[in-house]
Amino acid sequence: MAQPRGRVTRLVRESDAEVLAELLVANRDFLAPTMPDRPAGYDTVDGQRELVASLLAEHRAGTRLPLVVLDEDDAVVGRITLNEIVRGPSQSANVGYWLAERAGARGLATAALREVVDLAFGELGLHRLQAGTLLDNVRSQRVLLRAGFTVIGDAPSYLHIAGRWADHRLFQLVSDR
Repeated sequence: MAQPRGRVTRLVRESDAEVLAELLVANRDFLAPTMPDRPAGYDTVDGQRELVASLLAEHRAGTRLPLVVLDEDDAVVGRITLNEIVRGPSQSANVGYWLAERAGARGLATAALREVVDLAFGELGLHRLQAGTLLDNVRSQRVLLRAGFTVIGDAPSYLHIAGRWADHRLFQLVSDR
């Protein structure tokens, strides 16, 4: 598998709303089995504009780091986000990500996750990251393992995904810095 060169993430921009909406619509069937339930209009340009504005406000407040994932041509092919950044004694966050189907199996998700880990444990000074996948989402589990995460257990009925409460496998990575 070829490794991407240079940075594969950047902060989401309001101007990304159109391409994000296009990706969500084009990849609806591919993403549906693993995506949390979303409100009507989520995958429209207006829905993504509203979401990006909210994500950037939370970024300014220090509670979220919303990034897009870029391919070799710097085209947006997905998103990766540090969610629920908690300070104080926890110094932790949850990681979530998705890629367009055409961007898979090229090392982009692993490279993006490694960049987020470096930002989280470096610049942001976090101590612990957590991520969860559906039990059968082996591709995403491999991404997490390649980035150094370890399995910490299974959580029954963890998130509402594809219309049902779904069990998840939970992963963590603790900083050694």
